Amino acid sequence: MAKKNKFRPVWHPALWPTWLVVFILYCISLLPMSAKQSFGEKLGRLLHKKLKGRAKVTKRNIEVCFPELSQEEQAKLVEDTFVACTKGFMETTHAWWRDVTPYVDNLIITGHEHLLEAQRRGKGILMLGGHFSIFDLALPLFASQLNKPGYMYRPNDNPVVDRMIEKGRRRHYGIRGFSKRHLKGMIQFIKGGGSVWYAADQDFGRNTAEFVDFFGVRTGCISAPSWIARESGATVIQVSQFRHPNGQYEIAFSPIMEDFGQDDAKDAQQWNSYLEAAIRRYPDQYLWLHKRFKTRQEGDDPIY
Repeated sequence: MAKKNKFRPVWHPALWPTWLVVFILYCISLLPMSAKQSFGEKLGRLLHKKLKGRAKVTKRNIEVCFPELSQEEQAKLVEDTFVACTKGFMETTHAWWRDVTPYVDNLIITGHEHLLEAQRRGKGILMLGGHFSIFDLALPLFASQLNKPGYMYRPNDNPVVDRMIEKGRRRHYGIRGFSKRHLKGMIQFIKGGGSVWYAADQDFGRNTAEFVDFFGVRTGCISAPSWIARESGATVIQVSQFRHPNGQYEIAFSPIMEDFGQDDAKDAQQWNSYLEAAIRRYPDQYLWLHKRFKTRQEGDDPIY
């Protein structure tokens, strides 16, 4: 049914329940950020207990990536991940409908000199990122530091949800979205000096091209980042985003990845190593709910 929805106009009666959900999310967005985060923490602890299948996936990811932790520490990290992700969804509603200027003005920027050097080269920038719990709030934080910001995305099958998400994302700093159907336009955008954020850190199944080390696990990766870098001539850097306990947000830029695009396997290992280092700073803020290790190399035992 979800796949059929995308061929219906957004005001089709079958989609009215979705519009009700959108209205509820809009009402949540009107709450102060402190209230949204408090609600997110309570809801996250509840979802940790109720979403047993997703909790099982998270637990398994934590087990294989942090074997040095005790069972009690792993269990706490699993619950903290649910809390961080639910807080992130509350922050996302703020990004879709509210003013983010106060958070941009109070933003911590790490590695800003690397971004400035990438901009100075004038080739356009490919910013490789990851799925941290600061979901859509990260986009305006990054975009505020860029001249021509853009991002890669996967369209939602439900046209109402897709409209809500993409309209909310693109209301800040003239940011532009590109799906896999718009790769040619995205390449031209980068060649014209644009900067595109792309999180390629999920399991892409049959599109897996390389297996590299990620938290000690041979992990499937796609070669799309390398291809984009070759086609566009972009300067490539890694970007990460964090929520600090005091309410501030941080975006961090890695040193420029020189010669990126010449060796797909080397590229994949490089951006996964940067990503792992970033995750270790605040491990609960990564999206461990996803089956990152579902695709296995021939001969490797399944993880899930």
